[in-house]
Amino acid sequence: MTPGLRSDRPAPSPSATMMAARVHAFGGPDVIRHERVPRPSPGPGEVLVRVAAAGFNPSDVGFRAGMMRDIVPLDLPFTLGSEAAGTVVQVGDGVERFAVGDHVVGRLDEGGAAAEYLTASAARLASAPSGLPLAHAAAIPVAGLTAWQGLFDHARVGPGTRILVNGAGGGVGMFAVQLARRAGARVIATAGPRSSDRVRGYGAEQIIDYTRVPPHEALDRPVDLVFNLVPTAPEAARALCRAARPGGSLVSITGPVQPPPGSDVTAAHFVARNDPAQLAELIALVDYGAVRVDVAAARPLAELPAVHRDAEAGRANGRTILVP
Repeated sequence: MTPGLRSDRPAPSPSATMMAARVHAFGGPDVIRHERVPRPSPGPGEVLVRVAAAGFNPSDVGFRAGMMRDIVPLDLPFTLGSEAAGTVVQVGDGVERFAVGDHVVGRLDEGGAAAEYLTASAARLASAPSGLPLAHAAAIPVAGLTAWQGLFDHARVGPGTRILVNGAGGGVGMFAVQLARRAGARVIATAGPRSSDRVRGYGAEQIIDYTRVPPHEALDRPVDLVFNLVPTAPEAARALCRAARPGGSLVSITGPVQPPPGSDVTAAHFVARNDPAQLAELIALVDYGAVRVDVAAARPLAELPAVHRDAEAGRANGRTILVP
């Protein structure tokens, strides 16, 4: 019997099934199973999407390992993947926003993207960029919304803001550098040798090689904002606060940061939320050519365990998408 299917009913026909990357128990990459499961049907207000690609994010490692259960409760077994792009193949009752054949992209807070098909609320999706390969659009929702909200909701980045993007070589960094530059900010970025040229191409004025020197020691003067995208030990996080000027701020997506005693730097931590309106604005910038989307690797969905191993070993560089 296929894991996850009930044994008291016949297996569905091949036309009513699909392949998906599922987790039946929390643990290491080997718990991921590429298996055949029933294909979902859209309910009222939902659409069925044939997935062109799912995006891989570091948070997927946390979902697989069970570290995200307090944030997003998930019942086992579940399908991985929190963002996808694809084509609408069926619409549920009450859906007027999209039609069969439309290309869409979106974030899925409860997972389900790492599959051949998915269902999602039409209200939570956006039209995919017209000038970008559909599969590549899967790299936008999670990283793009995280960058957008960090810069403009939790900070006030604008003309003349000096910002340090710590960890600019990843997916969030790709959007953060470009969006900050478009807002008129002056961007300094930390990046390793593998990604420094790419980050400079996004518009960073200065690249700090974090493998050689701590960011706060490489700056000629403190910045207004530190946007931290890297998991950081408490001592290193306090040191990172020294990169901000007195009265400046640090915004972190990876965990709370406690400034050093006596510091007047404001530190904030946030978890990005799903915001289809912001996603649509970001996609408009992509279509306009103001923001570019780079995909480092497109790998078969069946290789998802290997993708998780590469991420945990630090071998990932740039955005990876998974093609069913």
